[in-house]
Amino acid sequence: MATDQGICKNCGSLIVFDSRDEQCECVFCHCVFPSAEAIEIFNNPEGREFPNEKYEPNTGAVKHNVTKVYSTESLEKSIAREEMRKANSDGPKTNEFEVQAKDVKAPKKLVIGIIAAFIVIVAVVLAISFPMYKDRTALRADIEADIGQVFDGIATVDTTSDEEGKYYNGFSVFGQTCQYLNVVTTESLEDEDAQAIFENYCALRAEKIADGSGDSYDGVQAKIYCAGGYYTVTGANGEVNVEFTEDAEAEG
Repeated sequence: MATDQGICKNCGSLIVFDSRDEQCECVFCHCVFPSAEAIEIFNNPEGREFPNEKYEPNTGAVKHNVTKVYSTESLEKSIAREEMRKANSDGPKTNEFEVQAKDVKAPKKLVIGIIAAFIVIVAVVLAISFPMYKDRTALRADIEADIGQVFDGIATVDTTSDEEGKYYNGFSVFGQTCQYLNVVTTESLEDEDAQAIFENYCALRAEKIADGSGDSYDGVQAKIYCAGGYYTVTGANGEVNVEFTEDAEAEG
C-alpha cells in the first residue's frame, strides 16, 4: 500500500494516509478533509494558519487513516488456497508418498520462539516510544504553563485555550522536543522583537528540559505571524537568524 504525507489543516500535525484515499483523517484532532489539501499544505506550509477547531472522533465504518488494505488479487489467492485445502482433505492423495506443504509442520519450539520474539519486539518498541511520548507531553505542558513570559512586554498574544486545554488561540508548541513555536499577533513587530521572542522561548525551553545541553538555540525554530507578514527565526552555534516575509511575498 502506497502512502502519502500531509499536514492537518486544523491542528498542523503531520498525518500519513493511503495515497488512493481522496479523504484523510488526522489522528490527533479527528479532522477529515481532502487528501490533496493535506499534501498541498505539506509542500507549501508557509503562511498557513491552523484554526484548531474541535472535531468528534470518526466512528463511521469508513476510516481515512493508514490501515492494512487487502487487494482483490490477494483475496482471490486466499480463496483458491482454501479450495485446494478442502479438496486435499476430502479424499486420499493422488500420490500417497508425495510430501505436500500441509504435511510439513513447524516444530512447536520454533513456533513458540517466533511468538516470544514478536512479543519481545513489541515490548521493546512500547518501552521506547511510550516514555518518549510521555516526556514530550509533560515538557509541552510545562512550557505552555509559563508561555506568557515569552511574549511579556514584546507583543500581545492570546494564550487562552479551548475547554479541554489542548489548543491555544495565539500559539502552538510542537515537535519531539518542543523545538517548534508558532505565534500569532495582530501587532506590528520589528526584527529585534522577533529575536527577543525567540530567545525568550529558547531560554524557557532550556529551563524546562534542564538536561545540561550546550546550545539552547540549536534546532529551534519560531514562526511569528504579525501585521504585514511573518518572521522565521532560527538559531545555531549561539547565533540567531531572523528573516521577514511580507504578505505580498508569501502570496507570490
